[in-house]
Amino acid sequence: MIIYHGSKEIIKNPTWRGSHIHNDYGPAFYMTIDLEAAKSWACRNDIAGIVNRYHIPNTAFKKLKILDLTNKEKYSVLNWMAILMHFRLLSSSFIENNQIALDYLAKYYINVDEYDVIIGYRADDAYFRFPLRFISNDLAIEDLEDAFLSGHLGIQYAFMSKKAISLLKFNEAIECDEKYLGHHYKVISEASKTFDILLNKPKDPKKTYIFDLMRRNNEQ
Repeated sequence: MIIYHGSKEIIKNPTWRGSHIHNDYGPAFYMTIDLEAAKSWACRNDIAGIVNRYHIPNTAFKKLKILDLTNKEKYSVLNWMAILMHFRLLSSSFIENNQIALDYLAKYYINVDEYDVIIGYRADDAYFRFPLRFISNDLAIEDLEDAFLSGHLGIQYAFMSKKAISLLKFNEAIECDEKYLGHHYKVISEASKTFDILLNKPKDPKKTYIFDLMRRNNEQ
């Protein structure tokens, strides 16, 4: 299994819980199996960064405890959302105005500390507005799923445990071509256009909003 990490520097020895606590799945070492996505991420600050290439034996990886949020038969976008809201930094005003919806969503939370690796969707800052507006009852769950479950932003692998990180073997550092500079901002621009289109549409009574889900939960 080949896996990549886009960065400004060469990282031969990844640090356990070295990332920011408010990342999507908390402090972890975030990677992807998509080389193109890694190159784009490495160049997000208009600097031609480095893609660190690692390998891990498939047999060893399969023995890890893995939470695969992309498995639509076992998990829904609500599970992913609950984890995201647990770790992402929210303003006090947003929490105050949406406390009931956040409490409802918390029921879908899965304790990521029990896993070695989390496989899930990437909530780039440009797309973080989507889940926020879903919680505010302005965006339907169908539109949220289209935005994220389609995999447009790519899938990320968060290595959560020391055990998982210890299995990573550094292979090489790949320098990024300048053609990847600015690609991150193109994604942001596309996200903004999609976001504006969805929010400017009138609410569709055939679609499901978070208040609909909450009402159904109360009726059961």
